[in-house]
Amino acid sequence: MAQSIKFVVCSLLLLIAACDAGNQLQPLTKNAVILAFGDSLTHGTGASIEQAYPQKLQTMLSRTVINAGVPGEISQTGLKRLPGLLKKYQPELLILCHGGNDILRRNNPKQTKENLQQMIDLAKSSNTQVVLIGVPQFGIFLSAAPFYEELAQTNALPLENDLLTDILRKNSLKSDQIHPNSKGYTLMAERIHKLLIQYGAI
Repeated sequence: MAQSIKFVVCSLLLLIAACDAGNQLQPLTKNAVILAFGDSLTHGTGASIEQAYPQKLQTMLSRTVINAGVPGEISQTGLKRLPGLLKKYQPELLILCHGGNDILRRNNPKQTKENLQQMIDLAKSSNTQVVLIGVPQFGIFLSAAPFYEELAQTNALPLENDLLTDILRKNSLKSDQIHPNSKGYTLMAERIHKLLIQYGAI
């Protein structure tokens, strides 16, 4: 009996390790370009452009981080915009933080998920690694929309699923009900930086 329990525990640990290994990123080169792609949360609405998370992350990483955030953009429009940016910058890494405006407009979540999946596919076809940032849906309990975790699992992507939820729960980190302030964007940069270290990108 004890040996059976030991076998099950070991099997579970190996499975967890295998899942983590599948999410690992290749180390970024010193001259790597990182594309931060999204909407107002990437653009830095609620603070100055210099205080947006891509600019702060660029300083932390000592690598070029392109701020490709467009306020108000829905995922359908972002999907059309992404190929040109991938071609122009040829990034080693895509930080994908999109879908918030779809959620606010109550767009079909299945379609939003499909748009994000196509963005991930485009990045992979360009040999660009992807990190996913979950965006909260509003309800009794503030939490990221379920499709972000589903996408991360399906595609074996590193996911930061609690970051924006943590920010929106603290008035000291917000400029309004849906956007961080300078302190909030600093926290975004710090948590993404930590995630990249955790998954081997730096």
